[in-house]
Amino acid sequence: MSRYRLYPPVEQAAAMEGHCGHARYVWNLAVEQQSWWNPRCGPAPSYHEQSRQLTEARRENPWLAAGSQTVQQQALRDFATAMASFFRGSHRRPSWRKRGRSAGFRIVAVKPTDVRVLNLRWSAGHRQVAFAAVPDPIPGTGTGTGTGTIVGVDRGVAVSAALSTGALLHCPGLRPGEQARLLRLQRRLARAKRGSNRRTRLKAQIGRVKAREVDRRKDWVEKTSTSLARRYDLIRVEDLRIGHMTRSARGTLAEPGRNMRQKAGLNRSILSHGWGLLVARLEQKAPGRVEKINPAWTSQTCNTCGTRDRQARESQAVFGCRACGQQANADVNAARNIALGHQWATTWVTARGGDANRRPANREPQHCTPPLPVDG
Repeated sequence: MSRYRLYPPVEQAAAMEGHCGHARYVWNLAVEQQSWWNPRCGPAPSYHEQSRQLTEARRENPWLAAGSQTVQQQALRDFATAMASFFRGSHRRPSWRKRGRSAGFRIVAVKPTDVRVLNLRWSAGHRQVAFAAVPDPIPGTGTGTGTGTIVGVDRGVAVSAALSTGALLHCPGLRPGEQARLLRLQRRLARAKRGSNRRTRLKAQIGRVKAREVDRRKDWVEKTSTSLARRYDLIRVEDLRIGHMTRSARGTLAEPGRNMRQKAGLNRSILSHGWGLLVARLEQKAPGRVEKINPAWTSQTCNTCGTRDRQARESQAVFGCRACGQQANADVNAARNIALGHQWATTWVTARGGDANRRPANREPQHCTPPLPVDG
């Protein structure tokens, strides 16, 4: 899927805001209808039933009929998809949509003649348009040649992605000056009166700064995923449940959470490095060539001798094995364990442990050289 930022003129921006309002209205009607549904009344209205009801509503409400029927029907289709995801257990129940927050609409079956070129100088505001298209997979260097080049990727917060080759990749974010400006704007927003023009203007300024950070992250993900897909036949990453890892630690009134500020900072760091987006784009560009590995003990096991030692990670960046004396970057050491794949997972992460050569891992650290024999 390709995304572009648009800077439409005032009349086109007003038309798109109208589409957003119609889509939001239809979505909220579907949410309200679902909230009143009772199992004793029979099955809930399906997408086709709601589409029929939408046709009747458009006939009775000229202001709704003035909008795009396709946009409104796609809002109902999106709601049906969201409800199916909720019953499947992968997403939360669809909730109300508010004006000015995550506004958007979807339109399908657009004719080539409906596409227009917009002048980017017409407006300071911006919109996003996404074109859904299935990209062609990127072949690896050894595809069909039998070379089978493999790379392991370890994702972190200090280093965005460490490769088993030793490369350290960093996702660009906001510069120090931009971070200071964002903090000033957020403080002004906290003091602004709700519903005021000043608050609306500050929210737009904050949105532009954050959009710059998002654009840089997406650009880095696109370039990094393309490079990995072209250079390697098999890409191995940790099987991380990022949604659970970034869940809020606020807790409940009965059981309030602890260290909420630290957890919130960690969540922001994880999301700012694009962990999930990088793997998603890799799976799209290199289908069938991305393998997810059990992450257990990858950062605490020496890639050279196979010793598992929780104290071997001397700092965030340094890994020092007390058994064989290896000194390496901690993230690179973990990436090399990931590169071993299921061979590592089935031999090292067991009750007794061991590496690819069946060497024991769960043992006490030993000297690099055996002790001298005792005379007599």
